[in-house]
Amino acid sequence: MKISETVFIGGLALFSALTSFMFIYYGVGVIAGGQLSQPLAIFAYVTAGYGLINIYLLSFAWRAQVGWAETANKLVALCYFGVFAFDRIKAGFHSGLEVVGIAAVAGVLALNWLAVKKLVERTRAER
Repeated sequence: MKISETVFIGGLALFSALTSFMFIYYGVGVIAGGQLSQPLAIFAYVTAGYGLINIYLLSFAWRAQVGWAETANKLVALCYFGVFAFDRIKAGFHSGLEVVGIAAVAGVLALNWLAVKKLVERTRAER
């Protein structure tokens, strides 16, 4: 494996880990904030849960070198994106920035999936 590929995969893994911790931080911060409506509390739990599951799948793809981690990551990311998009649509769009926000979350989820995919491919190539 070339050094550029190793750096790229490491950068993706680091990005994925950092964004996962941001999801966890947001979810826990909202939950710890106090008086919450039920939909906001559910969204906060789902957000923190996505972050935790992504960290687990990222580390599992790094260590255990199994292909199902990629499929599981894709499934969890699609489920989270569905919850996020429907939450945004339900709240209504007040500006074009909300569409940019949905696209940004979709991009982060896609990069998280790509990180797990590349880790699985890297470990298969090393065998």
